[in-house]
Amino acid sequence: MANEEDSSLAESDLDVENDEPFEIDTIDEGVLFALQRDARNATITEISEEVDVSPSTVRNRIDNMEDAGVIEGYEPKLNYEKAGFPLRLFFVCTSDPEERSSVSRNVLSVTGVVQVTEMITNEHNLYIETVSTSTTDLIRLTKELNEYGLTIHSSEIITASYSQPWGHFQPDETH
Repeated sequence: MANEEDSSLAESDLDVENDEPFEIDTIDEGVLFALQRDARNATITEISEEVDVSPSTVRNRIDNMEDAGVIEGYEPKLNYEKAGFPLRLFFVCTSDPEERSSVSRNVLSVTGVVQVTEMITNEHNLYIETVSTSTTDLIRLTKELNEYGLTIHSSEIITASYSQPWGHFQPDETH
């Protein structure tokens, strides 16, 4: 019994998804593209017109993709500088590979950490995006990150970041 518990703990620590991929068809692709483009303002009716199906079909497709974990959430894009956090930094760190996943989740509790990205490599395997109000706040944040046993290789000031909907999900004009 103890061995079974140990193996399930190790598996959950790795956050490995063993589920089969969700089958995404052209309707789902159109829905995903519309949501990526502007989930806040896209209405079910507008999306249904774009993908040429009923609003109830769009609602069902969104529900199914949320349940399957394809759609993990809806987050606002913030302008941290306008919100009073003028310093936005990107830390490139190394964490013990055996503890990387738990350290990643724990580091999120540090005030100012907004995103943690795990990389598969042994060196430079944790990328941490932070916001702070001042140099003093940044020093505090750096000290707190060091308390998690991270080696910080570099910290870079983020001046801007850009994103777009992944074109793979953009509907064909022939659809």
